[in-house]
Amino acid sequence: MIIPKGKLFAIGGNEDKGTDQEPGYEEKNNINFFELQILSRILSEIKGHKDSRVEVITSASRIPEEVGDAYIQAFGKLGNTHVTAMHIGNREETKNPEFAKRLRECDGVMFTGGNQLRLSSIFGGTELLDILQDRYMNENFLIAGTSAGAMAMSNTMIYQGSSAGALLKGEVKLTTGLAFIKDVIIDSHFNKRGRFGRVAQAIACNPGCIGIGLGEDTGVLISEGRYMEVIGSRIVTIVDGYDIQHSNVSDLPEGSPISIENLKVHIMTKGNGYDLKLRTFSKEAQQEKINA
Repeated sequence: MIIPKGKLFAIGGNEDKGTDQEPGYEEKNNINFFELQILSRILSEIKGHKDSRVEVITSASRIPEEVGDAYIQAFGKLGNTHVTAMHIGNREETKNPEFAKRLRECDGVMFTGGNQLRLSSIFGGTELLDILQDRYMNENFLIAGTSAGAMAMSNTMIYQGSSAGALLKGEVKLTTGLAFIKDVIIDSHFNKRGRFGRVAQAIACNPGCIGIGLGEDTGVLISEGRYMEVIGSRIVTIVDGYDIQHSNVSDLPEGSPISIENLKVHIMTKGNGYDLKLRTFSKEAQQEKINA
């Protein structure tokens, strides 16, 4: 197994950025996407700290200029004036050599919220995604994402599914994400929008994966592709399907309620750790591994 030299920082988001297909949520923008302590931790993990060159990728958002400007201001409050936004709105724009140059020269990237299906459909199979995957695997390079930007990090990605009907077969829709990390499924705004059922069905269909439910103003830092640390003010929920003994999801017609036996759940808060390879919870993150 090749161990990535880079790190992933998946954040649960704050206000809605069009992440889901549920009715009743209007895309908004607020400079306080999440507490500045999370942005500060992002900078501390990126080479050069406050002098780091960070690219904010706004492709998921319907209001890219506004969102990009807000991130630039937020990072500026922390003393970093080397943050620029990349407004890549379609696959044709991914062929612009200027974007490839900037991704090769920056110290880290931040994917904003919005619609995660836009990220997978715009970047899938492109040179830009190849650059990011190569740098993550071979360099001390940080890829951060909030809301949709966090959900798109994994190989298997939720792109649709209402919370109310999440435990009805077929309600949760899955596709391929940006594949920076395999064998996990990430959901955001997890507690506020009652998304346990979404992840439970996704894991029942993919029991080899580990579900990571990110609360708002909360994130996970993943090092070496396995060591996870919880950062922020709220909760991260781990849903582990490895020991599932019974599930009827494969035998049901669409729209029927599913049953799952022996689904394992961990509730994590700031400072807790989790080993994605061994599937083990720890009261304190494995700092000796994370900082190695």
